[in-house]
Amino acid sequence: MTISIKDAQGAQGMRIAGKLASEVLDFLTPHVVPGVTTNQLDKLCYDYITEVQKAIPAPLNYDPSGNNPYPKSICTSINHQVCHGIPNDKPLKKGDTVNIDITVIKDGWHGDTSRMFLVGETSIAAKRLSKLTYEAMWHGIVKVKPGARLGDIGFAIQRFAESHGFSVVREFCGHGIGQVFHEEPQVLHYGKPGTGETLQAGMTFTIEPMINAGKKDIKELGDGWTIVTRDHSLSAQWEHTILVTPTGYEVLTLSEGSPALPDFVTTTCC
Repeated sequence: MTISIKDAQGAQGMRIAGKLASEVLDFLTPHVVPGVTTNQLDKLCYDYITEVQKAIPAPLNYDPSGNNPYPKSICTSINHQVCHGIPNDKPLKKGDTVNIDITVIKDGWHGDTSRMFLVGETSIAAKRLSKLTYEAMWHGIVKVKPGARLGDIGFAIQRFAESHGFSVVREFCGHGIGQVFHEEPQVLHYGKPGTGETLQAGMTFTIEPMINAGKKDIKELGDGWTIVTRDHSLSAQWEHTILVTPTGYEVLTLSEGSPALPDFVTTTCC
């Protein structure tokens, strides 16, 4: 396993890209309303990233398998969709939940983040799943420091999610990121403390738990991208890109519009 370690210049490049990715979500927030289509949201993001930020939407034409390029600039995963939902012309309706996943490339560096959006008034169950998934992500983030292990992150997320009756998707995980969209290490959202790769300063990776209200089982749709819960239960996801610092962690994908921190989180750096 080869994990890239970012020097000061690389860390700064990641800070810039990460902030830009979060600012796309800030820009998009007032547009996520009943009646808008995810294709319209995709077009807004493409124009903002390319024309305002002078950056590149990383998902567009991304093709790790070599035979099925992703056709859009963002991922929009609605209700029971777990991840990689493809924008389309179906309007969002009141009560929907949608995860919007943004990755931008700026000067060769990738910033990757996602947020949950509640469309109009949603059910108590949907609000609870979104809130607790956000907290689950942060339970993982606060474990990050040099000398900690990747399993510490996964265990913290799994223990918290399952304590509330939810399940953790196993097939998709966080990942190293830098000048490559997906690189080592894989960051599982479940596991045992004291196992896995040892964290060291200069690592950058995403923490992005996918939490289901029902069972953890998933399936892929025929488009080759969209992942859904097998039992059609609601799913939620939040994502930040993290830098391991000499004394702890720095969250790189924050901006003015980022949601408030959970009560148990005292810092986003350093």
